[in-house]
Amino acid sequence: MKVGIVGGGQLGRMLGLAGVPLGMQFRYLEPAADCPASRLGEIIRTPYDDPDGLERFAQDLGFATYEFENVPVQTALWLEERVSLAPGSRALEVAQDRVREKTTLRDLGVPVQAFASIASANEIAAAVERVGLPAVLKTRRMGYDGKGQRVLRKDGDAAASVQAAWDALGRVPCILEAFVPFEAEVSQVAVRARRAGGGAHHAFWPLTQNEHRNGILWKSEAPAPCDHDGSLATAARAHVARLMDELDYVGVIAVEFFVVGGTLLANEIAPRVHNSGHWTIDGAETSQFENHLRAVTGLPLGSTAARGASIMFNLVGKLPLSSRVLAQQGAHLHLYGKGARPGRKVGHVTLTGQDAAALRQSAAELAAALPWEAEDASPRARDAHERSTAHRH
Repeated sequence: MKVGIVGGGQLGRMLGLAGVPLGMQFRYLEPAADCPASRLGEIIRTPYDDPDGLERFAQDLGFATYEFENVPVQTALWLEERVSLAPGSRALEVAQDRVREKTTLRDLGVPVQAFASIASANEIAAAVERVGLPAVLKTRRMGYDGKGQRVLRKDGDAAASVQAAWDALGRVPCILEAFVPFEAEVSQVAVRARRAGGGAHHAFWPLTQNEHRNGILWKSEAPAPCDHDGSLATAARAHVARLMDELDYVGVIAVEFFVVGGTLLANEIAPRVHNSGHWTIDGAETSQFENHLRAVTGLPLGSTAARGASIMFNLVGKLPLSSRVLAQQGAHLHLYGKGARPGRKVGHVTLTGQDAAALRQSAAELAAALPWEAEDASPRARDAHERSTAHRH
């Protein structure tokens, strides 16, 4: 079985690592020859929208998927006409536009914070009146790990503050979102597959609690310690199930939520395998990567049950001292084959165990030895650190 993956980054690499034991072969559409997935399959080195490259990529493929949500929608539409692509292009269209993303969630009855679209200077006053300050201004498209956004406080003239932030972001279409003083951040990673004969199969991994540094995910813990009675997980699963059914979704999806007053506010959708689900490789019966491939290729889903408690740390900027990490009982190290540079995710480490309290103690000891190097100490980096207490994409 040959599977095509658009994108050859670390997520594509981990998909390949999960699929090879299942007898799958992989082909990647990726501009960089030395990408993390380069040892897992054939690389079609071409831009994502190159017609000739797409023809070579799609040749003799039965199935295709993607590892990042900024795949050109036209590329997804082209592939849908020739191979079985999952998730479908509609999921990309929704996730790539933050206004459409928030509108879709709101229309499905999923709680979201107040928001307003800004496409021109004439719309700023109305957006401020609707949302107020403090708020976060984000570009409608692109942006990740804290980039493409500005936090706006209450000081000074509100419209002038938004105007200045909009100017700084390049006067591109943006969304103004109410600032959320959240108690915790969680994500629900789920998978949906079509059942033979009709219907759909939904499966959910335990709710995961996340912490960020400089706008980048630092730590994920599952099951989420903030969900004392399981009510947050119940609500998250209901919200994500409605979203997957609305999109006729196939594959793994992640939805990030803010926890506010014991309830959930949806922040963003990731129509792909997700960083906060990396712990499932070592801590679940079936990883998010394997189940994504199972769903995409029409195979039965595996169990999403946790094997105990898990805590995952991203490794950012520098490569770790592997012997130090592996000396920790229950530690599982995953390096991505990427060169180290400030702000770059080069790997992750997951700690697993049956005793959640003991695991947290071990994690605290290990965390002090793990590398974390932000991009720089520039004003933009300081802004990103401030945003780590607000919104991320």
